[in-house]
Amino acid sequence: MPQLDEAATAVAMRNIRVAFGPVVANDDVSFAVAPGEIHALLGENGAGKTTLMRALAGLIQPQAGSIEIGGQPVVIDGPLEARRLGIGMVHQHFMLVPTLSVAENIALGLKEVRTWFPRLDRLADEIDALGARYGLAVNARALAGELSVASQQRVEIVKALYRGAKILVLDEPTAVLTPQEAAALFPVLRALAAAGTAIVFISHKLNEVMAVTDRITVLRRGKVAGSLRTADTEPREIARMMVGGEVSLPQLEGQPLAGRALLEVDRLGLTDARGVRRLEGVSLSVGAGEIVAVAGVDGNGQQELAEAIVGLQRPDSGRVLIDGVEMTHAPVAERIAAGLAHIPEDRHRTAIFEKMSVTDNAVAEEAGRPRFARWGMRRLSETRRFAGELVADFDVRLGSVEQSIGSLSGGNQQKVVLGRALSRDPRLVVAVQPTRGLDIGATAFLQSQLLKRRAAGAAVLLISTELDEVLALADRIVVLFKGQVTGVVARADFSVEKLGLLMAGRAA
Repeated sequence: MPQLDEAATAVAMRNIRVAFGPVVANDDVSFAVAPGEIHALLGENGAGKTTLMRALAGLIQPQAGSIEIGGQPVVIDGPLEARRLGIGMVHQHFMLVPTLSVAENIALGLKEVRTWFPRLDRLADEIDALGARYGLAVNARALAGELSVASQQRVEIVKALYRGAKILVLDEPTAVLTPQEAAALFPVLRALAAAGTAIVFISHKLNEVMAVTDRITVLRRGKVAGSLRTADTEPREIARMMVGGEVSLPQLEGQPLAGRALLEVDRLGLTDARGVRRLEGVSLSVGAGEIVAVAGVDGNGQQELAEAIVGLQRPDSGRVLIDGVEMTHAPVAERIAAGLAHIPEDRHRTAIFEKMSVTDNAVAEEAGRPRFARWGMRRLSETRRFAGELVADFDVRLGSVEQSIGSLSGGNQQKVVLGRALSRDPRLVVAVQPTRGLDIGATAFLQSQLLKRRAAGAAVLLISTELDEVLALADRIVVLFKGQVTGVVARADFSVEKLGLLMAGRAA
């Protein structure tokens, strides 16, 4: 067990153990953050980061260990007690009610704000003043749903501070920000730290960890793999500590094959069920042996574009062609038969059946084909053989192919989805946020598989908000802003600054 700094700490978690049945999520974990420190908590998917922070937030109770706040032992038996102790958490997906004002959102659940006729004007003035103090400019009287993503994040931080947070946990705080917005967040965090706030910074972006943190603690398989000063390390050492060995992310090499267009999207328009226009005149193409990335801040039409291409949403104008054949209104099965493979953004909603086995999930798209069924009966030996091959080929870590896929880590679930999609040797791959929330090892594996499909002559449409991923893998980049294409950038012209401006809807 690493030695904790016994100087004054804002929070010290000592010898924490959390187990769910036979699975030990935190095994004798000790972790401390000092006032005024920005401390990164890193690790692979399933390493125990989320479990540890859920224990700190009072959402689960450790079976062993202790927690101290300001040097005093405490029992955090729920979120209200965590808030009373000055612990605030800003989640990756914001928790704001869009139809309420910023002040009303912050007032929700506060006993000190009167239930009947709350003094919202006074509260709004206090919120504006608090935001100004830390460089977190917010308009407390604006509707939350009308704010930009970056402004909503500032509101979440101000909400935590207004509620008395002296220990601030930030979960993937830049996942939905442009590079410029992310860069603007870092001085805010430093100002908060300078005022004495202890900050836990959870991220998979090692360049950001290096830029903004003071110390780093790495978890691996539920244990502390090491703790070190950021100034004394570099990303390669951190990655090696996270996965227990050398790892490097793949890079695109060589020119695209520039074959015929296997995907053509022509002036696509789409209005959602609520009547909101999500896509307007979107056109793009992807050739054989090419990776085209769609970049943009989350919520600018990427999901709707992908679902229109794969057949999960119905566009109201424009066309989708796969290998020259119009598929605009074709069913999903017909698109799969035409050579389409889809790696969806939300695997739990559109890709896996959590309570079913890995075997059943592996053959879900082809369960009725002769290889896996005969005369309406499952060919169990063949389905199990296929699942075993998929598990071996795609490095899925599990106990048995018959265990439920929901019991696997997120990275291993994603490998099953990837293996199912690519095992059919597809001509067109639509990959939507394929590495979101994955650790560096799983990310490297998935990215290498996409590059292999490109090398084999497939067309790959990569939809990602991760600029590092886009810059590493794409031959061309199409940028979306509010459902429209704001620019198409060739590989030779890539730059973070240019893409960031396009992602914000401005000319580069």
